[in-house]
Amino acid sequence: MTRMPPRTNVAGGRVAASRGVAFSASPVLQVQMPAWRSRVVLFVLFMAFLALAGRALWLQGVSTDFLQKQGASRYARTLELPATRGKITDRNGQVLASSVPVKAIWAIPDDVQEAPPEKLRELAKLLGMSDAELRKKLDSDRNFVYLKRQVEQDTADKIVKLGIAGIETRKEYKRFYPEGEVMAHVVGFTNVEDAGQDGMELGSQKTLAGVTGSRRVIKDRLGRIVEDIEAVREPHDGKDLTLSIDSKIQYIAFTQLKEAVEKNKAKAGGIIVVDVRTGEVLALANLPTYNPNDRSVLTGAQLRNRVLTDTFEPGSTLKPFTVALALDTHRVTPSTVFQTSPGKLTIGTATIGDSHAHGPLTVAQIIEKSSNIGTAKIALEMPPQEMWEMFTSVGLGQQPKFGFPGAVAGRVRPYKSWRPIEQATMSYGHGISVSLIQLAHAYTIFARNGDLIPLSFQKVNDMPVGHRVISENTALQMRRMLETVVAPGGTAPQAQVPGYRVGGKTGTAYKIEGGKYVKKYVSSFVGIAPMSDPRLIIAVMLDEPSAGSHFGGTVAGPVFANVTANALRALNVAPDSSVTNIIIPKDAIEESM
Repeated sequence: MTRMPPRTNVAGGRVAASRGVAFSASPVLQVQMPAWRSRVVLFVLFMAFLALAGRALWLQGVSTDFLQKQGASRYARTLELPATRGKITDRNGQVLASSVPVKAIWAIPDDVQEAPPEKLRELAKLLGMSDAELRKKLDSDRNFVYLKRQVEQDTADKIVKLGIAGIETRKEYKRFYPEGEVMAHVVGFTNVEDAGQDGMELGSQKTLAGVTGSRRVIKDRLGRIVEDIEAVREPHDGKDLTLSIDSKIQYIAFTQLKEAVEKNKAKAGGIIVVDVRTGEVLALANLPTYNPNDRSVLTGAQLRNRVLTDTFEPGSTLKPFTVALALDTHRVTPSTVFQTSPGKLTIGTATIGDSHAHGPLTVAQIIEKSSNIGTAKIALEMPPQEMWEMFTSVGLGQQPKFGFPGAVAGRVRPYKSWRPIEQATMSYGHGISVSLIQLAHAYTIFARNGDLIPLSFQKVNDMPVGHRVISENTALQMRRMLETVVAPGGTAPQAQVPGYRVGGKTGTAYKIEGGKYVKKYVSSFVGIAPMSDPRLIIAVMLDEPSAGSHFGGTVAGPVFANVTANALRALNVAPDSSVTNIIIPKDAIEESM
């Protein structure tokens, strides 16, 4: 056998092996890079592992709060503990607003959608919504969604009995108003979050609202409470609020106003009753109104608190202030005579007039007959500044501070811009705007012997301190004049009250629309009773009466009479007159426009 020679391989390993050289010394395996680079990589890896070890030591040994919080967030929750809103009562303790416990129904959408269709249909029915509405709420990418707030307790119990996974309830409160529409514009209402939105609910939000509490609990994946951890903050209930309102007088005022609005086919109306001694508002009502327990069809017209928010030209109800200023500055006396013939008066290029030609009238008769010409002549004897100061001193044109939201200031233009014709018309209530509550407030200077006190919607425990506007003698003289207005021959005999001496002033004014006067009227009457020792001021306003008469004496006067008669008896005010038969002449004089 021929012996083959060993094969020569270009591979370094074989060559090296044939030459007796080590495998690792093969030139093919030699690394062509500096040695320091491998050392750098090794050092970087070492430092990275060292950093990780340090971070682990820091998190687990030093900074444990973060990890604990992250862990707790998976199972621990902070729940709100709702506080009960304070009650609202009238001056005699009758509840006008209170909070009743209800439930908020919320859901975990993913879990609820796995429920059988028939249970979801039943759930929608109990929630008062369609299947489509329920599906829309559940088609949410959120982990939590409210299905309905303020659900009655018995309905909430039925929902829980359905046993649908992912449906939970939360305790909350709903406001209930026992007096409904009668007290709506006084009390107001709250929203779904139990926060005041109107009336005294809004005006006294800070007092009525409680402080929400909280507690920490452990919940499972389905949101069910497994264990209480701690009480973080106890809830503090809101404080009760006692109003100045008298529920009996409020009901009387509301029903009489409603009857007058319907009888005279008026667009709207308002009435306010004020206690002369304390400045407390005993009643305030508006029409149209609404039921605060069911606001599903609430409109802007129903919501408007016209007594405070609507302004109008007061017309003849402003004449007593012009006359009182002239009396107080000794420019006239009640017996001073002014010629009002021929029933027209031209000032510059404008002419004003009375509804009837009266001839010579004393100052007292100017009030009794409601003469525009007589009042204008009195006004033109005085500087505009004095008239402006008189109007503003009783609160006209000033921002009211009644503690009630929404009250408006009205408008009294600066006296420096008054022309003679404007001074004349403003003297009898045209070219100036007021709210009904401002008018009632201003009349307190006549009822309180010359001083003005603030009005209050909360019960007053201490007698208020007023500031003097006119002298006591002037106030007494004005009361005597106002009493003639309701007597036979005055403009408001229908405002008489059997058994009581009363007085007041009628007002009838055109409305302004688009900057122009239109043949639509605001009829008003502001009265005081009893005149021997004033206790009440009652102001009435009807907007756009359209059943025939539109004069304040025939439209608003009877409302004053009916409310006054019942309110004085409710307050146990003794009669101060022996006259019980009301005499209303057929030719009763209406006030001038």
